[in-house]
Amino acid sequence: MTKKISGFTFIKNGLTLGYPIRESVESIAPLCDEVVINVGFDNKQLSGDDGTYEYLRDSFPENKYKFIKNWWDPQLTSKGKILAQQTNLALEQCTGDFCQYIQGDEALHEDDFDNILRSIERLKERKDIDSLIYNYLHFYGNVDAILYTRRMYRREVRLIRNGLGAQSHLDAQGFRFGDNSKLTGTRVDATVYHYGWARKEQVMEKKIVEMDKLYHEDPDSSTEDFKFKYKRGWGIRKFTQTHPKVMQEWINQHKNDLDIHGLKLDFKFKDIGLVIADGIEAVTGHRVGEYKNYKLIK
Repeated sequence: MTKKISGFTFIKNGLTLGYPIRESVESIAPLCDEVVINVGFDNKQLSGDDGTYEYLRDSFPENKYKFIKNWWDPQLTSKGKILAQQTNLALEQCTGDFCQYIQGDEALHEDDFDNILRSIERLKERKDIDSLIYNYLHFYGNVDAILYTRRMYRREVRLIRNGLGAQSHLDAQGFRFGDNSKLTGTRVDATVYHYGWARKEQVMEKKIVEMDKLYHEDPDSSTEDFKFKYKRGWGIRKFTQTHPKVMQEWINQHKNDLDIHGLKLDFKFKDIGLVIADGIEAVTGHRVGEYKNYKLIK
């Protein structure tokens, strides 16, 4: 029996902050029977946004796409929990048997669709598995550079079985049950391309200031004069593979002129531990002290 797949996402001020939100939705749409798009607003009247709602509504006029509006309560600032709340509001509207999550700065690659669909077929037979765990590529500074080190999560849950009571956890990195217990999950040979740190420095300044407001009741006043500059820290690697096709236009419009590989290495004493841990991972495949939101089932 064919199972229905729902896609879901959330966004606020996506245009102002340079999010590839249209491309994110397009990257999951071929997998999904419906896609729920939750757009955030500044006021309870749901009238104040930067045009993101109209932009997405006009981009996806088909009945397949379901739009909802929600107010972002400025009181929900502890640990970025507003992000989880808005994720859950979108998840509640999903009617599928399985729910494919994507955030507004993430995209799936079309080459991975077959692997994802095969893994979903496995979930149909394995009721003991709650979710699929995706690999991650975190772009940093530009679209030809990734940041790969134990400071950056290398895997996370991005597809869940619906109806189990799973909820977005903390600042919406992953999912857990309401009692904080972990979902079971199996790895899928598919990758989430994360472009959150691949925008131009001026746009990143705006994003960092806005994100500071989401994590602290009293945002750091120093961000008012904040100037962001990329640095080449430990873990920057060349990216030589292909990007998802849906990202090409966004990349052409938003990529930096910055050559982050040509910057002087900004290496600190505390990075020595990273070098050792990353060396162990390179040799053994084991990541020392890795944080996992899930229980891995092979």
